[in-house]
Amino acid sequence: MTAAYTLYAKPGFAATTIERLCSEARISNRAFYECFGGREELLQALHERCVEESLAVVAKALQEAPSTLDGRVKAGIRAYIEFAAADWRRARIMHLEVRRSGDVLTASRQRAVDAFARLVEEASADFPQGPTLNRRLVALGVIGALQELLIEWILAEEQPGIDELVEVAVHIFIRSLSPS
Repeated sequence: MTAAYTLYAKPGFAATTIERLCSEARISNRAFYECFGGREELLQALHERCVEESLAVVAKALQEAPSTLDGRVKAGIRAYIEFAAADWRRARIMHLEVRRSGDVLTASRQRAVDAFARLVEEASADFPQGPTLNRRLVALGVIGALQELLIEWILAEEQPGIDELVEVAVHIFIRSLSPS
């Protein structure tokens, strides 16, 4: 899994063969297939591990956050961005390779988006929102915005700073989740 974590992040899932994975991990092809049905299954396992770890980090930050919408949004976003950005491989797998892998991670990605949408909905449930807005759709919209900000951070020649990413994401979330 360690070899895949690095190779799937760069050069990427599509460019990583079983042979290259096994060579990097110093295992035989047979040993690989004793653990995984294919490189797609390995990518899914890596993606799901990254998602589970990030959900735990964000949930903990939300529990410890001030009980205001502003406090929860800032804590949750900072925790997520710092966690994703702390390891370039994790950021690439969660935000680039999840899209580049085609149908391989479609179900895993949907489960992840659903789990994060529930976190956003739960964290904002105690606060008023625009009367005609569907809270779930708003949650999905702000999650999409955060994903795009992180893709920009990953691909930019001059990466925006983490504080700048957090500031912009907080602005988007607060504006989207506030009643006015």
